[in-house]
Amino acid sequence: QVQLVESGGGLVQTGGTLRLSCPASGRSFSSYAMGWFRQAPGKEREFVAVISSKTGGTTYYADSAKGRFTISRDNAKNTVFLQMNSLKPEDTAVYYCGAKRTVYNGRVFYSADEYDYWGQGTQVTVSS
Repeated sequence: QVQLVESGGGLVQTGGTLRLSCPASGRSFSSYAMGWFRQAPGKEREFVAVISSKTGGTTYYADSAKGRFTISRDNAKNTVFLQMNSLKPEDTAVYYCGAKRTVYNGRVFYSADEYDYWGQGTQVTVSS
């Protein structure tokens, strides 16, 4: 069982920055690929970024996040981060981190259906 608790959301102006954190409880954090997804009102949960298990040697981003967001992990602290720069109003959503247990180093997962555990989400609001 893994428990995830997102934090770091808030209200920022266009062009601002936020750093989301998602510490995980439980053992074997490094065995999980970790992803960030977001869900805006009336829309489905959408993929934002993912980092592979172990050393996190593989990352992948949605087109909307490329060049602006950076996902990283600190296995010693059982935490995954999402650094968000140059925020836009269309980034407004509830952001969720997910954990996917995997034995395949380097593999990443883009579909929310593939994830085993989720946090409760943190609201990000970008004003224009």
